Amino acid sequence: MSDSQTPYGGIPQAAFGPPSADYRQLPPPAPAAWAPPPRPGLLPLRPLSFGTLLGAPFQVLRRNPAATFGSALITQLVTSIVSVVVIGGVGFLAFGRIDSALPEDRDAVTAGAWATVILASLIPLALSILGSALLQGVLVVEVARGTLGEKNRMGVLWKAAGRRLWPLVAWFAVLLGLIVIAVGAVIGLAVLIGVVGSTAIGDAAIGVAIGVGVLGALALTASGIWLGTKTALVPSIIVLERRGMLSSIRRSWGLTKNSFWKTFGVLALIGVILYAATQIITTPVSFIGGLVTSFLFPTGASADSASFVAVFVVTYALTLVISLVLGSIAAVVQSSAVAVVYIDLRMRREGLDLDLMRYVEARHAGGAHAVPDPYLVSSQRNG
Repeated sequence: MSDSQTPYGGIPQAAFGPPSADYRQLPPPAPAAWAPPPRPGLLPLRPLSFGTLLGAPFQVLRRNPAATFGSALITQLVTSIVSVVVIGGVGFLAFGRIDSALPEDRDAVTAGAWATVILASLIPLALSILGSALLQGVLVVEVARGTLGEKNRMGVLWKAAGRRLWPLVAWFAVLLGLIVIAVGAVIGLAVLIGVVGSTAIGDAAIGVAIGVGVLGALALTASGIWLGTKTALVPSIIVLERRGMLSSIRRSWGLTKNSFWKTFGVLALIGVILYAATQIITTPVSFIGGLVTSFLFPTGASADSASFVAVFVVTYALTLVISLVLGSIAAVVQSSAVAVVYIDLRMRREGLDLDLMRYVEARHAGGAHAVPDPYLVSSQRNG
């Protein structure tokens, strides 16, 4: 046998082992087990375009309506019922005492009634803060997990948001407190100028007080827009990065640096869209309700007052139901928009999209338990 016919280029085959070791006699490798491709998530794992930033919050509502819209409807419904029962019941009892009070005690009883109603209103206010914090947490978790292709039930989302509920409540309480203090300061300053200045410059003090009030309102509006945009990401950071309130404020301030107008533009445009859609629906309903009442009772309450009251109650109840539904939709979309902007900014600044891809791939391969939470920053993962 010539070298050209000798296996392995003329080198004796014995040098490579027996003929049974020939690779041509080995069985072919077993094919890898088939696995379905990863489920597409709520957001593409790349920096988002402006159109995606606007459309994704509405997609959250359509993708998981039972958990998102259901959570918003429950929180708003409970808050509304408690407000009506507490404030209405306390107000009825408190002001009912005025008619039976002695003339010399009527002023004191009236002042006590107003003080009682104001104190009672703190209960639904606290419940509203709690509900808003819970809903914000639920929607942040839904957007974050939905981006990874997950779809969770309401109970799972509530449980996840509940772990960060109290930092969220603290943030919403501080935010509300700052708004009340700022508005009260402007109103108090205007009233003080009007009262004190009237003794010095007479009626002109009223015009000065009005001017101070208008300028103060404009300054508060501008400051509120700026501070609101700079701290808009605080709830998302509290929930996803598990930070405290002060640390979340600093973090939101840093993430929105050089992205103020983009963040403000997305949130403001979504707010305008929701407001316009709400007005388009509620205005005809209110108009038709008033038109029907005027048509049935052109002179107002007639002898058949029970029918007038029934029509009024039905119209009011229908308007209230529509307002609750639209308010719930608006709450879902606006809260989701904040979470979407947060994820986009982290993709652009910190490469979050790469961390999300690694997590999805590891989960697809069955090793997600060995991959840290992709929403934690690198220092938290290493710690």
